[in-house]
Amino acid sequence: MFCYLRAVRRLCLEKILLQCILQSRTLSGADAINALRPFYFAVHPDFFGQHPKEREVNENSLKRLNGYLENLQKPGFHSFKPTQLTFYVREREPNSSSVQESFSASGFRAVSFTLHTRDLLSTVLDILNSCSLSTEHIQSLNVNSQPHKEAKSTVNRPIKWDKTYYSFTGLRDPEEEVEQAHRVETTLISWLDDNEASAVKKLKKSLPLRKELEHLKFELSHQLQLSDIRWQRSWGIAHRCSQLHSLGRLVQQRPEVLKNVKGRTVVFTDRSGMSAAGHIMLGTMDVHHHWTKIFERLPNYYKLQKRLLLLEDRISQLLGGIQVVYIEELQPLFTLEEYYETLDSFYNKLRDSRLPFHPRSLRGLQMILESDRYAPSLHELGHFIIPTVCDPATLQWFIFAKAQEARENLKRKEEMMMTEKELINTSTEKFSLDRLYKEPSVSSAQMIDCCKRLLEESLPYLQGMHLCISHFYSVLQDGDLCIPWNWKN
Repeated sequence: MFCYLRAVRRLCLEKILLQCILQSRTLSGADAINALRPFYFAVHPDFFGQHPKEREVNENSLKRLNGYLENLQKPGFHSFKPTQLTFYVREREPNSSSVQESFSASGFRAVSFTLHTRDLLSTVLDILNSCSLSTEHIQSLNVNSQPHKEAKSTVNRPIKWDKTYYSFTGLRDPEEEVEQAHRVETTLISWLDDNEASAVKKLKKSLPLRKELEHLKFELSHQLQLSDIRWQRSWGIAHRCSQLHSLGRLVQQRPEVLKNVKGRTVVFTDRSGMSAAGHIMLGTMDVHHHWTKIFERLPNYYKLQKRLLLLEDRISQLLGGIQVVYIEELQPLFTLEEYYETLDSFYNKLRDSRLPFHPRSLRGLQMILESDRYAPSLHELGHFIIPTVCDPATLQWFIFAKAQEARENLKRKEEMMMTEKELINTSTEKFSLDRLYKEPSVSSAQMIDCCKRLLEESLPYLQGMHLCISHFYSVLQDGDLCIPWNWKN
């Protein structure tokens, strides 16, 4: 009996001691950064160079997380709003946490969680636990104690009544109100109500730059006879204008090197070269010298592209007429050279195996090649995802087994694309939006569901705005409103 009482007493003392330690210790900004190093290593956009969709999601979520952490360090800042974040995590271990998670097409673990903590230590622990990352290293950090501040604050500390006091008197419990506010999930209407003014202000400020961007893009496209000018990442308007000005200066200084760009698409991205889709890539960190070399090499790139198309045809012939495609929105960003090597290796393996596919038996079907997979799969949009290391016999069995389902998915894809386009046009017109678009990581099915539910609402906030369908709430630096596709009302 006494042993039991001693054990209970020890547990109570440990609990009280832990609470005292947590109340008397805090984390500095530098400590928080050190504590989050495993998290940054798992989600940093620089590690997702070949996966533009996941990179963009992590990049935007990190911006919002950094803003949240900065607000926590501001003295006297008390207006904390629950912040929902989504990250793609590079670790592939199974996760036992209760946070919402799924897997992207590239195999990364997608983790979604909501922050509503009011101190750095709790926030850091929440982030690490949500991503199933270890928190043991936090104990070794030099956490600052604040005994003097605590001692001073005890004099004016408000009285903390027992819960029964509020039950008996009928008065409102302030702690319960705070907890209830934290539990309330952000709704579309409430978020738009809180952020409309900020978005309108940023949008108005960006309007002159937006006009300049459209003018520069039109002038360069017309002058160089380009098919299009794009950006791989969601850089701000000012950044995009700067890139076009830089290209314009090169056109004035070295017009002869751009004679071979007619009919092509220029994409500003992280590295220079030619993409697997045949687009001219201009690295935003490269100088004119590097860009000039790319333009001078275009004739050689065009020759390699012809060889690549021939290689795709040969693979198609070996696989019963199935078409080999490269889908920019779904696949990693390959250079033309990298993609050619991938195709060549796959072709040699197929040629040696001599699979017995009947000629043209798989015409109308599509497949993409992935280098970071080990088992074939069928995408919901109808194309086969084939690993470059896939065993030929396994490949043959899988394609035969899934051919009919693939044809049905492709047919559904066409219908879905038409529905998505109609809903975007209808939503843009109903809400008088200046622009409605989605992030590459949002599927057509998700966009359709989002638009259908939007059309059931009355949203005067959206008039004249730029609305981006994403995985989280955010106001971009140029005034674009980002809302999650699965918003709550």
